[in-house]
Amino acid sequence: MTETTPPPGQESRFFGFREVDPREKTPLVRGVFSSVATRYDLMNDLMSGGIHRLWKDSFVSMVDPRPGETLLDVAGGTGDIAFRLSNRAPGSRVLVCDLTEAMVRVGRDRAIDRGLPQRSDGTGIDWMVGNAEALPIASRSVDAYTIAFGLRNVTHIDVALAEARRVLRPGGRLFILEFSHVTLPIFREIYDGFSFGVLPRLGEMVAGDRESYQYLVESIRRFPRQEALCRRIEAAGLARVRYRNLTGGIAAVHSAWRV
Repeated sequence: MTETTPPPGQESRFFGFREVDPREKTPLVRGVFSSVATRYDLMNDLMSGGIHRLWKDSFVSMVDPRPGETLLDVAGGTGDIAFRLSNRAPGSRVLVCDLTEAMVRVGRDRAIDRGLPQRSDGTGIDWMVGNAEALPIASRSVDAYTIAFGLRNVTHIDVALAEARRVLRPGGRLFILEFSHVTLPIFREIYDGFSFGVLPRLGEMVAGDRESYQYLVESIRRFPRQEALCRRIEAAGLARVRYRNLTGGIAAVHSAWRV
C-alpha cells in the first residue's frame, strides 16, 4: 500500500493518510510523541531495524560540529542527536527544541544520566519546548540547524524551513535526516509490506500503541520525495542544496547553506 505525496504545502491537511483541519495537526502530533516518549528508541529500532543508530552517526559526521559553535537540534527531545553533537564537539553549545514536553523531559533525564548538563559558561546542552514553525531562537544566532526524523511531523514544512533560514547565521548549515522514499522498486515493495503489514502490529505487541505506529508509517509516505524537498529548501532561500540517500532511500540526509 503506497500513498502518493500531497502537493507542496498541502501536508498540513493530513495526519498520516487522514485528512484533518490543519489547526488540529500540531496537537495530534504532540499526542503521538507524548505517547511514545519513553519508548522512542524502541520506536526507531522497530521502524529501521536498528539502523537508525548508524544513520545518526553518519548524519552527525556530515554536520562535523566544531568547538565554540552554537548548534540547534529541532524535534530532538530525547537527545540522540544532541548527545552526538556535544560529544563530537566539546565546548560547543547545543540547543534542543522539541514540540513535546514529555520528549524534552526524557532527554533531560538522559543528559543527567550521561553527565551532560548545561555548563555555567553556556556550553553543553540546553533544552526548551517550542514549535519548529515559530522557534524561540534569535535570528542569525546558530551555526548549524539539525532536525532528525521530525520534519515530516511539522504542520507547515515550508514555514519550518523558512524558520531554519531565519535562525542560521550567514554561512550556517542546515541538515535534515528523515525517512524518505525507497529508490529500488523491488526493495520498495518489501519495505511497504513490512511497514504497513508488520510495523503497526509490532507497535501494538511491544509498545501497546498501534495507532501511533500506524501514523508514523503513513507520515513517511506523505513526506516529499527527495528531489521535491530539495526544491522546497531552495524556495526557503537556502543554497547549495543536496541530498544523500541512506540504505536505498529508506532515509535521506538533505543539506544546505545560508549565504
